[in-house]
Amino acid sequence: MQVRRLPGVAALLTAGAVVVSGCGTQPVERRAETSLPASPTASPPAAAAQQGPSAVTPEPVTAPRKTLRLGAKGKAVTWMQKRLVELGYRPGKADGQYGGTTLAAVWAFQKVNGIKPTSTIARRTWEALETPRTPKVLAPNGKATRAEVNLSKQVMVLYVRGEVKLITHISSGSGVPYCETTTWQGKEQRFCGSARTPTGNYRTTWRASGWHKSYLGELYNPIFFNGGIAFHGALSVPLYPASHGCVRMPMNVAQELPGLLGKGVPVHVTGAYKRA
Repeated sequence: MQVRRLPGVAALLTAGAVVVSGCGTQPVERRAETSLPASPTASPPAAAAQQGPSAVTPEPVTAPRKTLRLGAKGKAVTWMQKRLVELGYRPGKADGQYGGTTLAAVWAFQKVNGIKPTSTIARRTWEALETPRTPKVLAPNGKATRAEVNLSKQVMVLYVRGEVKLITHISSGSGVPYCETTTWQGKEQRFCGSARTPTGNYRTTWRASGWHKSYLGELYNPIFFNGGIAFHGALSVPLYPASHGCVRMPMNVAQELPGLLGKGVPVHVTGAYKRA
């Protein structure tokens, strides 16, 4: 699709253009929708269940403290992967290989712990893995099962029955107005929007399994919560907001999320990303 960035919102009202919000479309047939109970029965990771100032683990943890860079292999990588899983992150299989899936989990962990995201695992990250912080609660009076999206940190946290169940790195709306021309519903159409992920309180609605084609591209396992805005897997989830408005997440997280996040679950979106 051809992308044309325009300087302001006023310029979006181009003749013949359809102004849209988000990155998805409503389903044509309800049969494509699947709904899940709002409170899954899966047990949360023991270490991730702690909230507040108390220790996350009942006994001291000693990290390998070996400097790791992307592409590293070995026992230190396996230790890090297992530790991230204990804390609610999703680094992929604990196979001792430091690849892109593990990197996305590392970024999420570093952001929650006040560390500038980097692919290098050094002293500060090892120390944080020994004595980690829990994510800041964005909706203290929210339901026990809910999703919280922190646009400032570009992190999503899923709580199930009051306990942290999943923490992931995300990429939300870029905030850069766009106009794109694509073939949709059998004819060439032009779509314009602000590429924003609005803040507010919402609830999960419909979803689709696998790749879902929308007028702005394809979304993997989308779970919609605000009109055409959804959580979905993407092949690119950079360290900055880059979507048309949806909340992108790593593919392995998008594979797991539908089994954890039911229909009608509250979604709280807060904050604002500040570009350096």
